[in-house]
Amino acid sequence: MTGGGPTWGIELTPEHDLERIAGLAALAEDEAFDVAFASSHYFNRDPFVALSRMADATDEIRLGPGIVNPYETHPVKLAAQTATVDEVSDGRAVFGVGAGDRSTLATLGVDQDRPLRRVLETVDVARDLWAGETVTHEGTFTARDASLNLEPSEIPVYVGAQGPHMLRMSAKHADGVLINAAHPRDLEWSAGQIEQGLADRPDDRGEFESLAFASVSVAGDEEAAREAARPPVAFIVGGAAEPVLERHEIDREAASAVSDALERGELSEAFGLVTPAMIDAFCVAGTTESVTDRFEAILEHVDGIVVGSPLGPDLEDAVERASEALTRATN
Repeated sequence: MTGGGPTWGIELTPEHDLERIAGLAALAEDEAFDVAFASSHYFNRDPFVALSRMADATDEIRLGPGIVNPYETHPVKLAAQTATVDEVSDGRAVFGVGAGDRSTLATLGVDQDRPLRRVLETVDVARDLWAGETVTHEGTFTARDASLNLEPSEIPVYVGAQGPHMLRMSAKHADGVLINAAHPRDLEWSAGQIEQGLADRPDDRGEFESLAFASVSVAGDEEAAREAARPPVAFIVGGAAEPVLERHEIDREAASAVSDALERGELSEAFGLVTPAMIDAFCVAGTTESVTDRFEAILEHVDGIVVGSPLGPDLEDAVERASEALTRATN
């Protein structure tokens, strides 16, 4: 999306009030970020309301949900919400969509049935709706004679992916992928899966962009940055697949202890059980200098980086430090 250099993205989590989120989006634009994603969790503020506020506070940065899933909200409704963001931002919307977190969906009584197929059908239906078509669809979800009362638009689609099948599907069908990983080892493996998908990509699909959607915690003090990384790393570990744990030689029992504490709702206990090895594997955490080094290693395997939650112990400071690290890593 930058027309040459690596794409700089940032994830803003609406756990904070929307005035602050809008301010962080404006700061990210000033710091030369190309795209800002508003994350979507049922327990936080609504990402589409946040994106509307972010659109008002900015002029050029691209904006989109990152990442919504087509289980909590019907895919046709997601298409309408994203098209609304595109309208209020004068054509700056992107669509970050994925299968969602299985444990979070279970909390809502939602079964994550056939995730690969549901995400692909969501992408296809959304594109048809944005093109101004009337859609009837019978598959993992149903839509009958659905259309949008909005002007037609073209909105780039980025699929959130981690497993091999979703990575390959995104490379074949989407405009980009948001790889849920922060370690070069995981991203190197992901690049191999994406390469397989690109081999089957139709010529008329256009260019494809792979972005590392990486948990980042950056601060002036290394220990403070690593401490701030504990909550997101705990949730990443809790949902990590066995091959990923093996790739980083994370002890299965230690990971299970974190997962068990999360399931019991003992968050402080879970965060305390996060080990240094887990932080190293699942977050880019440290000072501007050490984060720069990790960014350089990551960029050997992807086209850009989305600086993801928690950002750091001080959000505004972290946005500026992440920008500085990206500048150093890409020059």
